[in-house]
Amino acid sequence: MFSAVRNSFLQNLLKNQVRGDGWNHLRCISKSSEVNNSDYLKKNESIEKTTEGRSKKSTSRPLTSIQYSTAAVPKDKSREFMSYFPDIVRDLKDRAEKYDSSGAGVHLARALQYNVPGGKKNRGITTVQAYELIAPKVALTEANIKLAVYLGWCVEMLQAMFVLMDDIMDGSITRRGQPCWYKLEDIQLSAVNDGLLIEAAIYQILKQHFSHLDCYAKLLEVFHDMTFITTLGQYLDTKSAREDVMTFTMERYKSIVANKTSYYTFYLPIASAMHLAGYTDLEAFRQAKTILLEMGHFFQIQDDFLDCFGDPAVTGKIGTDIQDGKCSWLAVVCLQRATAAQKKIMKEHYGKHNEESIQRIKQLYEELSIPNTYAIYEEDSYKMITTHIQQTSRGIPVEVYLKLLDKIYRRKS
Repeated sequence: MFSAVRNSFLQNLLKNQVRGDGWNHLRCISKSSEVNNSDYLKKNESIEKTTEGRSKKSTSRPLTSIQYSTAAVPKDKSREFMSYFPDIVRDLKDRAEKYDSSGAGVHLARALQYNVPGGKKNRGITTVQAYELIAPKVALTEANIKLAVYLGWCVEMLQAMFVLMDDIMDGSITRRGQPCWYKLEDIQLSAVNDGLLIEAAIYQILKQHFSHLDCYAKLLEVFHDMTFITTLGQYLDTKSAREDVMTFTMERYKSIVANKTSYYTFYLPIASAMHLAGYTDLEAFRQAKTILLEMGHFFQIQDDFLDCFGDPAVTGKIGTDIQDGKCSWLAVVCLQRATAAQKKIMKEHYGKHNEESIQRIKQLYEELSIPNTYAIYEEDSYKMITTHIQQTSRGIPVEVYLKLLDKIYRRKS
């Protein structure tokens, strides 16, 4: 069973937390309004802290008093989460073979095994850990933990479908340290159908294991919504790659990121856990969405930076944003800072697949000190998101958000 591990550094932060009936958790910290969507480009951005509604006993907590680690998901958690996967694959294989006995089940199993479990599994494990932290203790039975794990694997399968399709559209070569699924000689463009198979398998799992629960309709709704929103984001992303780099703006970038990455990567795991734990308070979901979308923006900018400057041996993929002409954070910041001559270099070389053009764009980024700007952005936005987390007034414990933020802070892959 996944245990609800609570880090000692959070004890002081959470000492004023008042726990209610197990589903709603009220804390004596300020009520948050909608988080402002900043471009994080100013080094010394001031952060206004709301104090309205704060009790006398609960005082503001300086960021410097909290120590954060940069540890990834513990190996034992990953192994335990992984231990359920063979059963899921077997069940789906058997279900497919009810309709076809000539090899469809075997093929589905192979597609699942190749595409789903190879990553860090942060989204799936986050679903489980969030459920453990927000569900009433009496609900943390072996059966319910298993449901949380299966729900986590549904999130991972949706992620697998998206990256499988994304690799085809981007013409990527590797994913998670191995050739992209569509690059296999016996797969090629039939990978498109395999992506659809993996997505359809999610709803088979939900039907088999969750249809008897009150939250079943809400789970179906959130998975369908996230698929719709992310697919729109993917369209915006691929559309931008076909357009003039001079049309890239920060507002356009934010729209792509919110739809393509933030909803399914950050909101889906937490919202799914909240539904399974019995949350129904709309304000709790609203506050969660506000913070989690902000984390998603943070995460995608990290992804853009690693695509260009990350080590493929660590990231598990070879970056293609420059040659694909993507509307990335680096490209937008470059255009914001570039002189007329430097913009001419962008127009001439960005979106070109030859190595000389790729290196010229990277050189331009270096000339404009974009790696340094990124380092400042990461620190400033981490502090700002932490402040916004502390300002939540309803819903899930702040520990859930802090654990999630801790996983991605200063990540290298």
